[in-house]
Amino acid sequence: MEWTETLVRNEVRSFLETNWDAYKDLLEWRNKLIDAGWGMPSWPERWYGRNMPQSLQSVVAEEFARVGAVSVARTGIRLLAAETLLAHGNDAQRERYLRKILTGEETWCQLFSEPGSGSDLAGSTTRAELVGDDWIINGQKVWTTSAHHADFGLLLARHDWDVPKHQGLSYFILNFHQEGVEVHPLKQMNGHASFNQVFFNNAKIPRSDQIGASGDGWQIAMTTLMHERRNAGNIFVEARRRGDFNGPIYEQEAEENKILLEPYTWYPQRAGRVDLVLPRAKATGAINNPAARQEIAKLMIMSRCAEWTALRARAAQQQGQPQGPEGSLGKLAGSNIARQAAKVHTLISGVDAIASGEDGPESGIIAEILLSVPAISIAGGTDEIQRNIISERVLGMQKEPRMDTGPFKDVRKN
Repeated sequence: MEWTETLVRNEVRSFLETNWDAYKDLLEWRNKLIDAGWGMPSWPERWYGRNMPQSLQSVVAEEFARVGAVSVARTGIRLLAAETLLAHGNDAQRERYLRKILTGEETWCQLFSEPGSGSDLAGSTTRAELVGDDWIINGQKVWTTSAHHADFGLLLARHDWDVPKHQGLSYFILNFHQEGVEVHPLKQMNGHASFNQVFFNNAKIPRSDQIGASGDGWQIAMTTLMHERRNAGNIFVEARRRGDFNGPIYEQEAEENKILLEPYTWYPQRAGRVDLVLPRAKATGAINNPAARQEIAKLMIMSRCAEWTALRARAAQQQGQPQGPEGSLGKLAGSNIARQAAKVHTLISGVDAIASGEDGPESGIIAEILLSVPAISIAGGTDEIQRNIISERVLGMQKEPRMDTGPFKDVRKN
């Protein structure tokens, strides 16, 4: 079918007029939405979509927003899992997992970083040993968001120590509901506990839950990370305000989001809260200070340029272009903006910026910004990693010398 904007708008509007009911059960509605292909219309028809161009998804979103219709489950890591399965999984894995990702019945986390290999993702030392029809997993992951309520995890582990480090990795789906998996929350200095350590002690993964072949782990992980970096700012896409729409389905969705979005409540502060700068500068009179005004202008220019870069990336995605290095450009820009925003907030508030709680500026939000901003330069790949990606893949510069070639067992660690 040749999709056009008019055809898409007419079809989705007709579907919603016939089927949308805010008094339906959330799970019942999402299953109907999935069966009709309007939950993820750009996905293949075989996998609950309509083979629609990405560029027309905004039309579907407009029609859903017009009537206040709830969409499929999109928050958290689940869509990273779905996109990874679509790109690299087999039909049995897609059949087993995709629907329950979209209905929200099963939640996911991402088991990548380790204490000794955060940014050096390929240096993973979590072991995967094939015994009969099961992979036996031993090791540790850290900085794992939402592991404390995950049903499944995307796991990168090492199955072969006798080959170079990028070649010895495999990619798995790990079931959290088993013996041998322990989750320990990590308390952050900003008061939140979004992250966890996860320990594996002879945890089991059936061979049917290995994604791709042994040794494909690095390439599959890059797919996951490129989706993560491209969509880093969209974590709250489904947590929008419903305006004047009422009905029990919204209460069910709100309860779901209350659990899933709780680990991310500090993410806007991590990004620097640029939205607070101008109102506070005007309210405090800092806008009249030439030095402060210069830094504010610099921040606003950086922020607007990042928006344009994000729009370019979105346009490429809508045109069906493969994931590219624009995710690294956007993430590095986000780090620079956050640091500049923290500087500006300090210029505006002075020593009061460190006051937390209700007595602090913006009820302590400014202090939380100053504590949270350093994290954005680390999470999801450090600034240094992003600069390497940009220099090598965008600018075509020579790769830096490596000291970790050869069999991974012989590479110095930590």
